[in-house]
Amino acid sequence: MTEAQKRDIDLLIVHHGLFWPGLQPIRGALRRQLRIAFENDVALYSAHLPLDIHPKVGNNAQLVAALGLKSAQPFLEEKGKPVGLKTRASLPRIQLVHKLQKALNGPVKVFGFGPKQTRSIGVVTGAAGSEIYRVADDGIDTFITGEAPHWAAVAAEELRMNLLLGGHYATEVFGVKALAAHLSKRFRIPWEFIDSPTGL
Repeated sequence: MTEAQKRDIDLLIVHHGLFWPGLQPIRGALRRQLRIAFENDVALYSAHLPLDIHPKVGNNAQLVAALGLKSAQPFLEEKGKPVGLKTRASLPRIQLVHKLQKALNGPVKVFGFGPKQTRSIGVVTGAAGSEIYRVADDGIDTFITGEAPHWAAVAAEELRMNLLLGGHYATEVFGVKALAAHLSKRFRIPWEFIDSPTGL
């Protein structure tokens, strides 16, 4: 919020937003953030799961496109909605890792327990590593997500899957960029990306 104020931005599009643990009293850090927004007329638009799963500007769709993967289909249902994309693709695991590093512009943690030549790739941005068993049940041999609990690495070995972790933040910047670019084109207004990596 402070960086938006410094850059004289009047609409801020964010992925997770201000209300991490749900509705809460407006005090402390939340009060300071909202005060900056109100005092500087900064409008805030926040979209979490809708921006993950949107078929065009969503994080999953944009990451799949950045990897050059085709014909992705929704999968991994959560509360009646698919939260990921899967595709059939035969390419060397090492090549996929290099493509992912380039798309994310950063490191990828690789647990290469699956085939060296991929057949079925699942993508769920953010923190979906704990879904590894459900992903495996869908026939996925290579699972790309942002982060995972420790036990997911052990599960990847047991399941003989490739687990590629690109970072929660790094896998979830695609949607806000794509949405901002779409709005910029539609309404002929400039946009810029404020990079705020956490290292996670």
